[in-house]
Amino acid sequence: MFSRRQFLRVGGSLGAAALAIGVLPRLVGSPVLISEARADEVFEVSHSDSEWRTLLSAGQYQVLREEGTERAYSSPLNDEHRDGTFRCAGCALELFSSRTKFDSRTGWPSFWAPLEQAVATRSDRSFGMQRNEVHCRRCGGHLGHVFDDGPRPTGLRYCMNGVAMNFAPHAA
Repeated sequence: MFSRRQFLRVGGSLGAAALAIGVLPRLVGSPVLISEARADEVFEVSHSDSEWRTLLSAGQYQVLREEGTERAYSSPLNDEHRDGTFRCAGCALELFSSRTKFDSRTGWPSFWAPLEQAVATRSDRSFGMQRNEVHCRRCGGHLGHVFDDGPRPTGLRYCMNGVAMNFAPHAA
């Protein structure tokens, strides 16, 4: 399985040719593949591809840098219930408080709100559906998606990849 970035990175002319002849839309089920994220986005924390590969585990790299998705119920953070903060595995920015975590029964850590100024969203039209991608506002790492089927008070469900985060328990 390829991530969107891997697929688009295969080659501009190959991807453009496949799109032009209509092969690409049939392969992925959608005529719109390219994220609205700009190629020129600059983040406070940035590294070369080889530096990211050194800094992150293979799973973290695949999710954070290639917009992959971990298997449902594979993250220990799904069952993390202590008081603390969930941080970006790429840059350690505090993203979510444990106070906003809830069991969505989806197999991924879910939250009804991020911390202020922690995440950013962008439109994701991959795989034949419209979703809102959530990424770390400081390093641009892909975290997951946000949906409008969450609990009160926001009604939102930030469905995050556990491998994209680390947990820091609060001191007792």
